[in-house]
Amino acid sequence: MPYDALYHKSNEFGERISRNQLLILKHESYLDAVSNPSDGTYYIEDLTDELAEKALQLFKEIEKGGGFLQQLKEGTIQKKIKESAEKEQQLFDSGELKLLGTNYHPNKKDRMKGDLELFPFVKHNPVKTLIVPIIEKRLAEKVEQERISNE
Repeated sequence: MPYDALYHKSNEFGERISRNQLLILKHESYLDAVSNPSDGTYYIEDLTDELAEKALQLFKEIEKGGGFLQQLKEGTIQKKIKESAEKEQQLFDSGELKLLGTNYHPNKKDRMKGDLELFPFVKHNPVKTLIVPIIEKRLAEKVEQERISNE
């Protein structure tokens, strides 16, 4: 997705940057000049194994709880996602989790209030449903709202 898809309508520049970012990485990081790309893959394989083991453990817990649909209807899945999101939000708010350009090396001269074509923040539209929806929210939303209100 283009870097500005969150607050801009589709535009040629954003789409061009999106298409070319792999080429930029290739040329500026010399990813095409690696002598042996398999060197160091043991670390990635170890991380992949760890991720697979934790995922399997989580799937087994979901099965013990009656399956995914049952836990979704009960709100268990949403509760776990909410707890994880709150923990990550706390890390971000405390500064332990850094987002480049947001809470780590922010550009104080950046202005975007006049450049918004789309509303980039969570919109609340409460509707009664059988399954509680999982609402997507970005970590930097509060910081961005404060920044825009102070422009």
